Amino acid sequence: MHDFLDQYGGAERVLEVIAEMFPEAPIFTLLYDAEKMRGKFADREIQTSFLQKFPKFLRKRKKWLLPFIPTAPETFNLRDYDLIISSSGAWSKGIVTRLDTIHISYIHSPMRFVWDANEDYLKQKESGKGIGFLARLILNYIRIWDKAASDRPDYLIANSKYTEQRIEKYYSRRSHVIYPPVNTEYLSEGSTFGKPKVEPSGDLQRYFLVVSRLSAYKKIDKIIEAFNKMKLPLLIVGEGEEEKKLKEIAEKNVSFLGFQGEENLQQIYADARAFIFAVEDDFGIAPVEAMLQGVPILALRKGGVLETVIEGKTGEFFDSNEPEIIADCVRRFTEKEKSYDKEFIKNRAREFGKERFMREFNDLLCKLLDTKNN
Repeated sequence: MHDFLDQYGGAERVLEVIAEMFPEAPIFTLLYDAEKMRGKFADREIQTSFLQKFPKFLRKRKKWLLPFIPTAPETFNLRDYDLIISSSGAWSKGIVTRLDTIHISYIHSPMRFVWDANEDYLKQKESGKGIGFLARLILNYIRIWDKAASDRPDYLIANSKYTEQRIEKYYSRRSHVIYPPVNTEYLSEGSTFGKPKVEPSGDLQRYFLVVSRLSAYKKIDKIIEAFNKMKLPLLIVGEGEEEKKLKEIAEKNVSFLGFQGEENLQQIYADARAFIFAVEDDFGIAPVEAMLQGVPILALRKGGVLETVIEGKTGEFFDSNEPEIIADCVRRFTEKEKSYDKEFIKNRAREFGKERFMREFNDLLCKLLDTKNN
């Protein structure tokens, strides 16, 4: 069970590996967009909720569906299953199961927009007082639902120690940490990649890199503002609802490549000077993917990245995502850039490989099933 299959990001990479471990299991999701998934999970049985029957223009604007979404995971008929694994960034943990069904939920994050980022989310709404009051009522309802839904799984798995702490704070539950899987197959010695299919405009031979969903939460606008001032080349890979806005504020030294395929993306990582990460994220798969190619990380000193990046060895931290602070971190990095050891960075990233995830997930699953059965 997965929240939405309408874009491909870190949570979907985790789902891919879990699905690989259970090749015959059907996948339930609230919404599915085959075009946006670009062939991912095309060979699997996918079952969707009643939200899939809504008009396409509504399905693409999930915030308009917010009052209906909490009901959607509760409407699936899951009586035939003895074991259910939910991959939940918000909604999937809220499924309703039989009393004797074992439900294990891999938590990517407790809902940020109703807990620690509640006020930030409301401030983004440029609406009147009446609409703002209504939004608060809806978010309060969702917060109550989310707390109740967090009690439904038998076991919770957190994707980082940072998420583990947030689960304990907001859900009052204990969880077990298993870091997400990073695909290390592209790290074989002597491997080569083709050049990017979409060539960046301008002289970007020595660019800094962002790979991300283009959403307001990711703070990519702050990175662009910093690089606008520094006039250094910045390459942005990804797509999302903020794309038009970000392109409007970007100057000529900033280029957008949109979505890139896996091998193409690995070459783009490998050619970067450093990877920029300006958001407080629960884990952050993209920075670890960049490290797999020996690329240093320049990241906000918050969230799960503190568990993957070693300061001074695999990257540098900045203490605020304000453009001036990001720019200062870039300057500090350029002064010591040659001291970074690419092999050390790669070896650090290998610690978060797919095989490690599958082993730890399987071991925990066997342990939990044994405990339940005994």
